Amino acid sequence: MSIIQVRDKKFKIYIPENEIQEQVKRIGKEINRDYEGKCPLFIVILNGSFMFAADLFKEFTIDAEVSFVKLASYQGTKSTGQVVTLIGLDQNIAGRDVVIIEDIVDTGKTMQEFLPSLNNLSPASVKIATLLHKPDALEYPIKLDYIGFNVPNKFLLGYGLDYDGIARNLKEIYQLTD
Repeated sequence: MSIIQVRDKKFKIYIPENEIQEQVKRIGKEINRDYEGKCPLFIVILNGSFMFAADLFKEFTIDAEVSFVKLASYQGTKSTGQVVTLIGLDQNIAGRDVVIIEDIVDTGKTMQEFLPSLNNLSPASVKIATLLHKPDALEYPIKLDYIGFNVPNKFLLGYGLDYDGIARNLKEIYQLTD
């Protein structure tokens, strides 16, 4: 088993790269099917979703547009309980089909805070695609339309997920061992 050190913490491989890519391909096929003949707008939640979004976009055979928002709620290995918008949406989404791309949904607070402001902009539809979902941590009733993996309520990093800004570049997803 491969153990890595990131800052002051140790992590072990939890989801290997090939399994991540299998789920990305599956989600891509589902989205292609659901949006055939349409041109949805994908809203990528930065920073953590950038790798998932880039790989997912490579799977699309449909016409698609992308925009980015930056929302933050984590510091270190814990959620702060506050969602801060650092970069906002710069596209008109009225009448558009929108798919939000998230790296991980744990408590659901980020989506709980973001969805009302998004819905106020009158999209035709809103769906959520997340690579990772922590059902045991969910505190808000968020409907997830595309889920890569259901994972335990443990701290994860790699493949876009970080620990204080470090380790987003890892191809695998690692779990905290401590």
